[in-house]
Amino acid sequence: MKLPSNYNPADILLAGFSWLSGLLVLLCFGYLFADIFSNGYAHLDWQFITTAPENAGRDGGIAPMIISTTILLFFALLFSLPIGIFSAIYLAEYTSYEHRFARLLRYALNTLAAVPSIVMGMFGFAFFVIILQIGFSLLAGALTLAIMILPLLIRNIEDSLRNIPHTYRLNAAALGLSQVRTIFQILLPMAKHGIAMAVVLSVGRAMAETAALLFTAGYVMRMPDSLMDSGRSLSVHIFDLSMNVPGGEKAAYATTIVLLFSILIINAATVLLSNQITRRSPM
Repeated sequence: MKLPSNYNPADILLAGFSWLSGLLVLLCFGYLFADIFSNGYAHLDWQFITTAPENAGRDGGIAPMIISTTILLFFALLFSLPIGIFSAIYLAEYTSYEHRFARLLRYALNTLAAVPSIVMGMFGFAFFVIILQIGFSLLAGALTLAIMILPLLIRNIEDSLRNIPHTYRLNAAALGLSQVRTIFQILLPMAKHGIAMAVVLSVGRAMAETAALLFTAGYVMRMPDSLMDSGRSLSVHIFDLSMNVPGGEKAAYATTIVLLFSILIINAATVLLSNQITRRSPM
C-alpha cells in the first residue's frame, strides 16, 4: 500500500497499528478455529450429526442436541423479535432521545444486557420453572433466552431507525402518508440491514449460552418430544462433555465444530438474504 507523500509519522504509525490490530483479530480467530478443527475433525462424520449420543456422550452423535438448539433459537426469536421491533419503533419514532421514559427504558436495557447469564438463569428458574410451573423445558429456556437477547435487538434496531435521514419522514408526511404506513412501508425496509445484524448477533448470543439453559431447559440427552420437554443445547453438551465426562474431549471438540459452522452458516444466510432483499427493493 503506497502512502501519500504528505503523510506524517503519526499517520503512518496509526495506520500500522490499525492494520496490526486487524491482523491480530484474524490470527486469534484462525488459531482458535485451527485448534478446534484439528482436535475434533477425526470424530466428526455424518453419523455423528444424525444419531443420538451413547456412553454419556463419548460415542454416538448429537442429533437430539441439534434439534433442541433449533427449537430454542426459533422460539426465542419468535418471542423476542416482535417485542424488540415494536420497542425500537417506540424509542426511535414516538419519543425523543431525551424523554424521561425513553431514558429509563434505555437504562433498563443496558442493565439487562450487563446481567451475567448465570443470574438470568436463576431468574428463569425462579420465574418460569417455579412460579409459572413450566418446569425444566425448552419453553422455559426459550423464554429466558428471549429476555437475554432483547437488549441486542432493541438497541440495534433503534440505532438503524435513527440513522435513517429525517427527510424520508418529512417527504412521506408531505405525500400524505400516515406515520404507521411510513414506518412499515419506508423506514423498516430501509432498516433491514440493521434488523438482520441484530438477529445475527442475537442468534450468536443465544447459541453460545450455557449457564442460563442449565437452570431452565435442563440437560437431558434424549430427543425432545414437545416444547414442554427438557432438552440439551449444543453449548450445554459441550460443557458437560468437557467438564463432567472423562474421555469426552473429542466429542466436545466435534460438537464445537458443528456449533461454529452453524453460526457461520446462519450469519452467511442472513447476509445473503438481506442483500437479496436490497436488490429487489425499489428504495
